[in-house]
Amino acid sequence: MNLKDTRIAVIGLGYVGLPLAVEFAKKFPVIGYDIKKSRIAELREGRDSTREVEAAELATAHRLSFTDDPANLDEANVFIVTAPTPINKNNQPDLGPLLAASKTVGQHLSEGDVVIFESTVYPGATEDDCVPVLERESGLKYNEGFFVGYSPERINPGDKVHRFSTIVKVTSGSTTAAADFVDALYSAVVKAGTYKARSIRVAEAAKVIENTQRDVNIALINELAILFNRLDLDTEAVLDAASSKWNFLPFRPGLVGGHCIGVDPYYLTHKAQAVGYHPEIILAGRRLNDSMGSHVSSQLVKAMSRRGIRILDARVLILGLTFKENTPDIRNTRVVDIISDLSSYGVRAEVHDPLADPATARRDCGVTLIDEPSRGYYDAIILAVAHREFVELGAEEIRKFGKEGCSILYDLKCVLSRDSVDLRL
Repeated sequence: MNLKDTRIAVIGLGYVGLPLAVEFAKKFPVIGYDIKKSRIAELREGRDSTREVEAAELATAHRLSFTDDPANLDEANVFIVTAPTPINKNNQPDLGPLLAASKTVGQHLSEGDVVIFESTVYPGATEDDCVPVLERESGLKYNEGFFVGYSPERINPGDKVHRFSTIVKVTSGSTTAAADFVDALYSAVVKAGTYKARSIRVAEAAKVIENTQRDVNIALINELAILFNRLDLDTEAVLDAASSKWNFLPFRPGLVGGHCIGVDPYYLTHKAQAVGYHPEIILAGRRLNDSMGSHVSSQLVKAMSRRGIRILDARVLILGLTFKENTPDIRNTRVVDIISDLSSYGVRAEVHDPLADPATARRDCGVTLIDEPSRGYYDAIILAVAHREFVELGAEEIRKFGKEGCSILYDLKCVLSRDSVDLRL
């Protein structure tokens, strides 16, 4: 396929798909497709509720159109699939959205078309799980009637510096020619350049270990934080001292949620177990990171008890619900673990997050957000998410939400000065 003849359809317009569609529309005609009518409606109005793309960018994306009608996909000859790949309640991969997207694409494939997957999967999922769906729905044969590529997403929600075009893109293809085409396609819009992997499976494995590596490293630091807490050591002070060595890795303790770091390792362990290998370090890291909400609530309750604060019916303000700072994304947020654990102690937690959508918080997390915290009302305050609004507020103003002279301020993110807070992770 010649690049000048390329007509792209992006399947899924979330945190990954929309920035990608906007960037490709600078060089190619692009159809942005999503099954959510409300999402298409807001994008047509020039609004992005994920806050990943500014209104000005949408307004100038003249070669980008939005649709929820799959019939419009007949106009494309390159399909880029950015469907979510979550896990179920048993921490097993849920390929449902990805396979549904593959079915939709397969119904609109024509001879010579290229399908590129960006969703994070275990090695082999693209060719073993998605390709058969494409073949069945299209009636075409893999690597004869259509071709496939895999270029894993590296979007960092809320990050305005590391963007789609400024992050090196891994590419791959099902044949040598397909790999060359996929690499050339992304090279046309990714300023940081591309890295052509040896195969689709190599690219899949490279993606899934990126966040697995981070997960394991954070688990180590979380375990050290638990240890240092018992040794009455300031974890941040220890890490700052250790960071004076040139090759010390600058990881920090904290809650590990979201749709990447807290999910991707389960895709790798699923595949490992399928081939008869039981991973130890990866799963140990997952267990430890998933237990951090309980550690945080335990720390707080002990500190309140030492201060003489009555635990039963105590009121705690939690600042932030999203899985990370400066994004409205609440998927797999581990702040809910703190809320749940505090409830088991009889503590009443109220949550304030100016970025999170209240309806989504109620539906997905069972959390009713408060519009504004009351001043002088809370026995303790947890700064759980370092939104810009909270950091700019500062410790002095945040403390005004607590009862005068007796409330506890827990800086979970270590963004306030050490001497201005009572607890840090």
